[in-house]
Amino acid sequence: MPGNSQNASKRATSKKGAPAGSGGKNRAGLKGRGKTLPADERPWHKGYSGTEKLPEKTARKQDKERRAAAAEGRAPKVGQPGTKDTTWGRGGGRAPGITRTQAARGGGRASGPRGPRVAPGRRSNPTKEGPELLLGRNPVVEALRALVPATALYVAQGIDIDERVAEAVRTSGDRGIPILEVSRAELDRMTGGVLHQGIGLQVPPFAYEDFDDLVAAALEQTAPLLVALDGVTDPRNVGAVIRSVAAFGGHGVFMTERRAAGITATAWRTSAGAAARVPVSQVVNLTRAIKAAQKQGFTAIGLDADGETDLYQLEAAVGPLLVVVGSEGRGLSRLVGETCDLRVSIPMASDVESLNASVAAAVTLAEVARRRAHG
Repeated sequence: MPGNSQNASKRATSKKGAPAGSGGKNRAGLKGRGKTLPADERPWHKGYSGTEKLPEKTARKQDKERRAAAAEGRAPKVGQPGTKDTTWGRGGGRAPGITRTQAARGGGRASGPRGPRVAPGRRSNPTKEGPELLLGRNPVVEALRALVPATALYVAQGIDIDERVAEAVRTSGDRGIPILEVSRAELDRMTGGVLHQGIGLQVPPFAYEDFDDLVAAALEQTAPLLVALDGVTDPRNVGAVIRSVAAFGGHGVFMTERRAAGITATAWRTSAGAAARVPVSQVVNLTRAIKAAQKQGFTAIGLDADGETDLYQLEAAVGPLLVVVGSEGRGLSRLVGETCDLRVSIPMASDVESLNASVAAAVTLAEVARRRAHG
C-alpha cells in the first residue's frame, strides 16, 4: 500500500564497489613484493656492503662519493663491499624468516641453492677493495709454493686431512700466516656457496704501480721494454705474460682497470712469483696510455696474425719498445690497433690461425731479447 516502507525490490546494500587505492582494486599489484631492502643490501646503491659481485654502476657511484668526500674533507658515505652476507636465498639477502644471527651462524638456510658451484681455484665473490679468497686444496697449496702473499689460511673443522691440507698448514705456519679453524657452515657463508674443499687462502689486494712511475722507471733502463694487455680476461694468461716479461728482461706490464683480468691469486700463482719482481699498472684508457708511452719515445707494436710486419724483421726491437698483446678471442681492439706504430705477425709453418695470447707474447719477447743480445 502507499507509504509502506517494506518494499521487497529495494536495494539492501550500497551501490558503491570497493574503494580505490592500494586496499581495493590495486591490492593485487602489491602482492609478493616483500619489504624494502636496506641500502647496504641493494646492489645498485652506493651504500651496498654485500658479498655479491659489485656492479660497475655501483662501483662508479662509490668512487664518485669518495672523491667528493675527499674534496670536502669528510668521511665518504659509502658501503664496505664484502662485509655483509647477502648470499642467502636466490635473490640475494637472507632467506625469508632467517634472522641475522642465524645467517651469521649458517643456520636456517633456504631450500634452494645459495650460490654458484664452480671448480676449485675460482675466486669467491671478490671485490676490488677487499681481499680475495682462493679456494680448493690444489690451488691453495700451489699458491703457497709460489709464495703468493697471504693474510690467513681458513680450514674447516672436521675435514679429511690429506697431504695437501697438511702441507698448506705446515707452509702457512713456517711463513707466519695465521691459521684459522672455522666451521664448514662459516666457510660456506664466507665463500657464498663456491666449492672450497674445506680450505681457503685469503690474499690481500695487489699493489699496482702508478703508470707514470712505471714508464719513468723503464726509461731509466738501457733498452726499455714494456708490455700492454688489451682486454686479456684470463688471469692465467696475465700471469704467464708477467712470467715471460721477467724471463726476457722486460720492465713492466700495464692493462685496463675494467673488462680485463687483474693480478689475482690465480695470476700470481701462474707467474711463479714473477709478479713480485715485475711492476704492474692499471690504466683507465689503454689507447691514451699507449699514446703517452709513444710520446716518451716508445715504439708501440701490436701483435696481430694479419700484421704487415714480420716479427723476425722487426728493426724496432733494439730501441724503446712497447709490445701490445690482444685479448684471447678478438685480438687487438680497433682503436688500439690503429694507435700502434706497427702491427706485427709471428710467422708459422702450420695452418694454425693464431697463438694463445700468452704464448704469442712469449715468442715475441724471446725474439726481442735475441735481437738485443746480438746488437
